[in-house]
Amino acid sequence: EVQVVESGGGLVQAGGSLRLSCTTSGFTGDDYGIGWFRQVPGKEREGVSCVSSNKGHSWTADSVKERFTISSDNAKNTVYLQMNSLKPEDTAVYDCVVFGRHWYYYCSGYGFQKAKYDYSGQGTQVTVSS
Repeated sequence: EVQVVESGGGLVQAGGSLRLSCTTSGFTGDDYGIGWFRQVPGKEREGVSCVSSNKGHSWTADSVKERFTISSDNAKNTVYLQMNSLKPEDTAVYDCVVFGRHWYYYCSGYGFQKAKYDYSGQGTQVTVSS
């Protein structure tokens, strides 16, 4: 059974930082991608960032790339999303997903917004107060 568990969300003041973690288990693919989306009620899902398991591909949305950094620790099966200089508009539920297919496209930024993932976690709430 594949499990995807996010953590690290919370309430932070504008200008602050948070580090989200996404730990996966049970996935047996040789190479894959781990991505982050964020969702605000009533708005379209927004792609945030993606990294491949071999670390050969990485992408972060233009809207956040000056402030957000994705990284991974394969020994811990964990991907991190470091978020700095947070703004109220970053408030959302952040979902971690696993791409077993086409990760080389998605984690290069192609079609990420409409990417179809194979597994996802329960989401973690990030709230940025002004």
